[in-house]
Amino acid sequence: MPDKLRRDLGLGDPDDFYAALIDSHRGLTADQSLRLNARLVLLLANHIGNAEILDEALREAQHTAVDGAPGPAG
Repeated sequence: MPDKLRRDLGLGDPDDFYAALIDSHRGLTADQSLRLNARLVLLLANHIGNAEILDEALREAQHTAVDGAPGPAG
């Protein structure tokens, strides 16, 4: 298992995943949508299972949310 957050493109078709992600929210209330996102994050965090990688991902996501600019992953 890698010991750093993967920043290269890992999805075969990121547009298909993005469309599926958006579609999974269709028809949900704002609260249901937040719960879906939280559950998805927890499922993926469990799958990754590496606290250092998860900490790195959290820092980068927070930086992007606060500053409005992508982190090193672009």
